[in-house]
Amino acid sequence: MSASGSGDPAGEARRLARWALLATGAAVAALLTALGGGMLILLSGVAGLAASAVGLWWFLAYRGPQRVAGALLAVAAPLVTLVLFVVGGVWGNALVALALWAVALCCARAALRRPEEGRAVRRVGAPVTRPRKPVLIMNPKSGGGKVARFRLVERAERLGARVVLLDPSRPADVAEIARKAVAGGADLLGVAGGDGTQALVAEVAAEHGLPFLVVSAGTRNHFALDLGLDRADPSRCLDALVDGEELLVDLGSVAGRPFVNTVSFGVYADVVQRPEYRDAKAGTALDVLPDLLQGGEGGRLDATADATPLTGQQAILVSNNPYAAPDPFGSVAARRTRLDGGELGVIGIRVDGAAQAAELAVLGTQATGLNVLTARRVVVGNGSGEVIPVAVDGEALTLPTPVVCTLRPRALRVRVPRDRPGAPPPPPPLDWRRLVRLAFDGPVPGAGSRAATR
Repeated sequence: MSASGSGDPAGEARRLARWALLATGAAVAALLTALGGGMLILLSGVAGLAASAVGLWWFLAYRGPQRVAGALLAVAAPLVTLVLFVVGGVWGNALVALALWAVALCCARAALRRPEEGRAVRRVGAPVTRPRKPVLIMNPKSGGGKVARFRLVERAERLGARVVLLDPSRPADVAEIARKAVAGGADLLGVAGGDGTQALVAEVAAEHGLPFLVVSAGTRNHFALDLGLDRADPSRCLDALVDGEELLVDLGSVAGRPFVNTVSFGVYADVVQRPEYRDAKAGTALDVLPDLLQGGEGGRLDATADATPLTGQQAILVSNNPYAAPDPFGSVAARRTRLDGGELGVIGIRVDGAAQAAELAVLGTQATGLNVLTARRVVVGNGSGEVIPVAVDGEALTLPTPVVCTLRPRALRVRVPRDRPGAPPPPPPLDWRRLVRLAFDGPVPGAGSRAATR
């Protein structure tokens, strides 16, 4: 469903909003007609969700018997809820209510999506001329060997680029390699590698005012995703050498080090520091999380986002522009709608026990343990000079406090192919008050992308 498929987008959005409200009412009716069992459906569903969250907290925050009990509770809670539905004879009503709720959500998101958001977003860049001496740095190990698999070296050289292939057997200073390329007359710098490597070379390109080429040869390629590049076939990124255009994007800085995506503090950063993390991510996390979450090895963090204090946080995520939704556990949180907004996104998480874990699971972004805001300057730490672990674009570092995060607006000239997929649009925030106004009063102004500060 999409409001963009009608000749009258405003009228179509109004109709979808009304359908969403009607489906919601029908879902409530399905519960209430369960011969008194409607409240059972509602209460047992909420209780099952909360119990699963408590079980997950025990599983992550404890070892031994309590971890086993947590795993059993996380699995058993939804099964017990299902049994209650069947025994109470209300499973049919529950299924109908869930189906109607799904229809309501689908219609609501379609109604709230502005017409221009119905397809992949592809910003139009400034026209550019073909570079004369492009230099690309490629990491053959990145992304499980994408450089060789997609024959990126051969294709880049055919398009006139000089390729510097890193030696996987020895550490390399990619920033220094990039500076030498600039000294040798390079008029474009590019990287086929992970986001951490991308950031280091991007900094050199920004220093010298040179265009920067992103080749999506990393594992996750978050930066490439938000630029709208093809992540399935990184060789298509090289088309920017012959048929490209230029975008101006922001470049983050943490303690003087560049980042293109995120800087993580707290629990995640502590886990990434472990030498065994690269080879056994899940096992390492399960082994160290109890100490970190229960306050044994992991200290709480205090931060200031502009003038807003964040105290006692277990995890803080600072991003180059805010993510599409303030839900750090949802799929839409992995996308940014723009990279030139001039503001950092900030997400702070504080969960002090099983009760708050349940609250976070039930209330989501409205939970008291989740803080979401934007800022131009974020300071983490109390200024004592204590060294804390930090993950910068997934790379493990340690930095003395206070750690200062800032943003350099539109500092990076990114060269992208003219023909590229575009960034997938995130679903709009589910704002029921806005939906009601849309259903009965007609179009309303779209909600801004700036997350509210609580």
